Amino acid sequence: MAVFIIMKLSTFILPKISNMKPKMIWANLAVADLERTQKFYTELGFKPNNPHSSNELVSFFMAGNEFIIHFFLKNIIERNLKPMKFGDPQSSNEIIFTLSAENKEQVDEWAQEVKKAGGTIVSEPESFGENYYGFVFADPDGHKFNVFFM
Repeated sequence: MAVFIIMKLSTFILPKISNMKPKMIWANLAVADLERTQKFYTELGFKPNNPHSSNELVSFFMAGNEFIIHFFLKNIIERNLKPMKFGDPQSSNEIIFTLSAENKEQVDEWAQEVKKAGGTIVSEPESFGENYYGFVFADPDGHKFNVFFM
């Protein structure tokens, strides 16, 4: 879903601003515990973006080096982006990232790895729509991810 939104925005906005071609995309999410976040995403095999990790954030590459997720301590990101307040991802949603799998077996493997790493399966792997198979999980802070094959 996040990739669709980014593609949709670039389709409708970027052609009007022909000089604006982003080289990279960052997602910034708020978390309660950096060590727990580092452990969870490392166990899932995400590639650490170590030069950017600190005592205020941990950072990972997704889908190559053009898409980066920074996980900031909630009080740090709120202080830096004031007057914004971040919601509780356990009870609301700011975004759902969608990760594409190569086949149904890989979807099932992701589900097992998420459980082993301490994530929560929000919806078990299942078929839905026409030719879709996937599941939704939450990281330890409640951020949602959809893993699917089509």
